[in-house]
Formats: sequence, structure tokens, C-alpha cells
Amino acid sequence: MQFEDFFTAQAFFLWATFIIALVMGAVVNKTNFCTMGAVSDWVNMGDTGRFRAWLLAIAVAVLGVTALEFFGVVNVTSAFPPYRASQLIWAENLLGGLMFGIGMTLASGCGNKTLIRLGAGNLKSLVVFLLIAVIAYFMVNPFPGTDETLFTVLFYSWIRPSAISLAGSQDLGALVGGENAALFRAVIGGVLGLGLLIVIFKSADFRSSFDNVLGGLVVGLAVLGAWYVTSNVAVDIDGEIYSLQSYAQQWDFLADSPEGKPADTRPLASQSFTFINPMGQTLGYSMAGFSAKYLTFGVMALLGVILGSFLWSVISGSFRFEWFASFKDFVNHIVGAVLMGFGGVLALGCTIGQGITGISTLALGSFIAFGGIVLGSALTMKVQYYKLVYEDEASFLSALITGLVDLHLLPKGLRRLEAV
Repeated sequence: MQFEDFFTAQAFFLWATFIIALVMGAVVNKTNFCTMGAVSDWVNMGDTGRFRAWLLAIAVAVLGVTALEFFGVVNVTSAFPPYRASQLIWAENLLGGLMFGIGMTLASGCGNKTLIRLGAGNLKSLVVFLLIAVIAYFMVNPFPGTDETLFTVLFYSWIRPSAISLAGSQDLGALVGGENAALFRAVIGGVLGLGLLIVIFKSADFRSSFDNVLGGLVVGLAVLGAWYVTSNVAVDIDGEIYSLQSYAQQWDFLADSPEGKPADTRPLASQSFTFINPMGQTLGYSMAGFSAKYLTFGVMALLGVILGSFLWSVISGSFRFEWFASFKDFVNHIVGAVLMGFGGVLALGCTIGQGITGISTLALGSFIAFGGIVLGSALTMKVQYYKLVYEDEASFLSALITGLVDLHLLPKGLRRLEAV
């Protein structure tokens, strides 16, 4: 996908992103693909259907990226964000994942689900979206007139020292295979992806669920499609091939005019879907007066998902406005949005961004973040359940400990509340 000028290439890059996101938004709405719902079904009812759909999306993305990377078709090592960075920020991945998991449970859905619900008329999700956007923006952009961000003020000094500097990439192939990283990526990715497929389709209930299979398949293919597009759009200048990012980095030497130069070259790198940092990018785009130089993959992805969800909700007759049911509902969503805003940036992604896109790169940090998200969500649901059943008789601590026992993370002897 080579173009003769930067602007044509960039337009294709952005519109291809939008179309893939639009399809994903419509299908996610149609199939009720929901990662928070997946954890809820599993924890509260023992139903693994939607969790298997999430795993199917992971398997499709892992197998696709593994194959395409092996043949040199996609570039996930120099991606944005840098999933395979040599600095393993494990504490940020874990803490951010836990915060995000708790937050998405309180706010009735993850970043992707927030966009889906917004497209379907849910005004609660608009509030959640705006709050996440503000936090995500200032987590990575300095406050006006300063060089301080929310991350540097609240987190950097105490959490970044825990990071581990590796000799090379943090993906499993590099960690296990060293100089033979490419071969080991192919082997590990193939084994992981095929193993997941076996586990997923072992369930007859899942095999018979058209929506779960469709949802997992389309989300996985959407992630893979975005990797392919963003890795292959290039500019051909007199036979010299430049990626969009490399062209923008050499703008002064290659372009005839400063007009149209992107404000930031990082969002021009190869990438796939994630939804928390792009909410901050969307805020920045609007604050800049919708200037084209602030229009990014992330902004187009958000718009595509929202429109896709809207179109399906209109077609299916499910579009309806919804507001907070009570003040408690309002508070839960506000707290959840705050936790998702901080957690999604700390973890370097959300349930899609780390749980599917990140894991498709086999990055160790992505697996840590994924585990944190699932644990944070599952534990929150357990605490909510025991507090609801026992009301004033159960303290938060007793509900928490009992929840950890239920999840087999503490011995049965420590159970504080009887199972119901």
C-alpha cells in the first residue's frame, strides 16, 4: 500500500482504520461482546461463553500476528504504544490492570463497551467517556504552563523505579529465544493460539453460540486488520519507501511545505486498537479546534466504533437514551471512570488494548496487565455480591477475603462469610 504523497497515504491510513472500527463497533453491539460481561458471567453464573469469545479474539489476533510477523508482513516491535519495550514496567502493568478491572466493573463496562453504549444512546457512558478523556489526556500531556503530568505528579517517583531494564525486547519469543527470537515467537505464538482454540471450542455451548463465535472472530480480525494496515501504508518518493512515521520525522527534508505536518509522529507508527489513551487524543483533537494535524488512528478508531454501534442500534431498534438510575449509580460510574482513566494509561492499555492487541505481540507486560484486569474485575464482583447478600453484616474486609477464597487465591480456612 504505497502512495505517491504523504497526505494520500495518511488519508488511507485513517479511513481504513475508521472502516475497520465501524465494522467492529456494529458487530460488538450486535453480539454483546463485552469483556466486563464476560468476567461477570463467569464469576457470578459460571457461564464462560462470553469469556471464551474474548479468548477467541485473543487467539485469532495471536495466530494472525504470529504468521504475518514471521513472513515480515507486519511490524509489532516498533509499535505505538511500545508493547515490546525493553523496559518492563510490571508494577504499572499490574496496578493499572487492577485499577482498570475495578473501574470497568463499577462503570458497567470497559473503554470499548463505553463507546458501544454511547453509540446506542447511553448518556451515562458520555459522562464516563469525558472523565476518562480528561484523565488520559493529562496523564501523558503536561498541565498548561508546566512540564508536569498527572503521571509524573502521582506515580512516577514511586512506581517507575520498580521497572526492570532488559537486554532486549520483553516479548516471550525474545525472553525465551534470545538471538533466535523470531523463531521462538512463531513457535510460542502458534502453540498459544492453537491451545486457546482447543480450549475455546471444547465447549459445545460455545460452538453453538453464533453471536459469541462471531463476536470473538470479528474483534480478533479487526485487531489483526489494523496491525496490517498500519504496518504497510507507505510513501514512495522517487523509489525510496518511507513509512508514515519516518516521513513525518523527516518532514523538513522531504515535504515542500510545513503545512499539514502531524503534531506528533508516534501515532503514525504501526498499531492496533486500544481505547483509553485515544480518548485523551480525542480530547486533544477537540481542544485544538479539530485541526487535521491532531487527527490520529486512535481518534478515528473511537469515531468508527461509536458510529458502528449507533448504526446497529438503529437497524435493530435497540437505540434508546439512558441516564443514571440513582445517585449511587452516578457515583459508581464516576469512580469507575476515574479508575479506568488512570489504570488504562498506567497499564498501557485496556481490555482490548492490552488484553488482545498487546497479547498479540506476546509482550510479557500485556499478560500481566490482562491478569490484573481480570482479577480486579472478578474481585470487585465478589465483594459487591457478598455486600449485597449480607448487607450490614459483612464488612468490606470480610467480603474481600471471602472473594479471594472463592477465586482460590487464599486457603479455604480463611473464609469469613458462608457461600451463598
